Amino acid sequence: MSSPVIVWLRRDLRLSDQAAIAAAAAKGPVIPVYVLDDETAKHRAMGGASRWWLHHSLASLDADLRQKGSRLMLRKGRCEDVLAALAEEVGADEVHALHHYEPWWRNAEKAVAGKVRLCLHDGNYLAPPGSVRTGSGAPYKIYTPFWRALEKQMPPPEPRPCLQTIAAPQTWPASDDLQDWKLLPTAPDWAGGMRNFWEPGEQGAQMRLRDFADKASRYKEERDFPSIKATSFLSPHLHFGEISPAQVWHAVGKAGGSVATFLGEVGWRDCAQNVIVQFPDYGAVPARDTFDAFPWRTGEAARADLRAWQQGRTGYPIVDAGMRQLWHTGWMHNRVRMIAASFLIKHLLIDWREGEQWFWDTLVDADYASNAVNWQWTAGSGVDSNMFVRIMAPLSQSEKFDAAVYIREWVPELADLPDGEIHDPSPVCRPESYPDRLIEHRDARERALAAWEKTKA
Repeated sequence: MSSPVIVWLRRDLRLSDQAAIAAAAAKGPVIPVYVLDDETAKHRAMGGASRWWLHHSLASLDADLRQKGSRLMLRKGRCEDVLAALAEEVGADEVHALHHYEPWWRNAEKAVAGKVRLCLHDGNYLAPPGSVRTGSGAPYKIYTPFWRALEKQMPPPEPRPCLQTIAAPQTWPASDDLQDWKLLPTAPDWAGGMRNFWEPGEQGAQMRLRDFADKASRYKEERDFPSIKATSFLSPHLHFGEISPAQVWHAVGKAGGSVATFLGEVGWRDCAQNVIVQFPDYGAVPARDTFDAFPWRTGEAARADLRAWQQGRTGYPIVDAGMRQLWHTGWMHNRVRMIAASFLIKHLLIDWREGEQWFWDTLVDADYASNAVNWQWTAGSGVDSNMFVRIMAPLSQSEKFDAAVYIREWVPELADLPDGEIHDPSPVCRPESYPDRLIEHRDARERALAAWEKTKA
């Protein structure tokens, strides 16, 4: 029997359209391994919601592998040390993996390659990040021209089918027990809403894709209405690599109608990776120097406002509904994400990095690139961003996008209000259990614009 080949898994937890597994299987027995490496990620180690998802995704992948005659190995520690030790233990000559582009994973790939023969493959994006370039050969920074260039290369190659069997080594090395990693919350167990809403794993991803295929042609017309639930809900599955973007594209790309708008959103995910390849510290450093001196609010009053925002107690129903949906399910509707992010930054004048960190801990789709790019876009500090002076009005946004049903679902103390009141409850109709607004919209707008003028001065 030929030497076993190691497959190093990270955010690519699937068997179909998985280039690293296919390449390894063509060479010999395969040892799939997931390494829990919080040391390399440091302050970017996964947050609580992502760890919950990871536990269930790994359990699902192990079950899928066992149906193919294989299994999933679990090890903990620095990737380069763990993989080098495993390769020596089993006599493996190669480690195969998919490229990852977060700065800590790029560093890890260099470190691993310094100890073992590392073979990297593409497959987590429509095109390898950094490969779509301008006529002069420079990488794109702005989404619209990036998407136009990427779209010309589409569709992506047909997805690879899942292998019928995966050859196993003669003996399996020792593996950690998933339960011992303690990825699940216990004191308290706050994940009940997530368990009810999600099915992590490749089968769950395919189920979401089949459900969305029936709605994809109406995406542009319905996506901004949180009460309709017309979005794909694929973001955490894509983030953890339980489904490839090529699979998504080929499943819905010919749906007709306004599906092109959805495909552009898949392209936005590629664009975000393209940005962090150029600016690895994008999650912490504003791209525009103007924001280095921005007068963000600090002190106890600001911290109290931040806590109210995190808890969904701002007094603005659409914002509170979104923040409570996030806490309950680990996910928030995209239109509401924009409203909630704008509210934190511009109504409360709290540093966008506070919001980015909160989303990092509470989102099941907490993707470094997408999270950072979206927060810097909203703040106006990004290389491609909204202008700071464009301040979203939460009350009118709520009415415009007919969020009454959505608010009733997530802010039950307002459930009995009629549609004409629920977006902006008057003092007469506002229940005593629902908080007053942290700040009036007009006052917030004037304060934000004054802060911006001070920054420019």
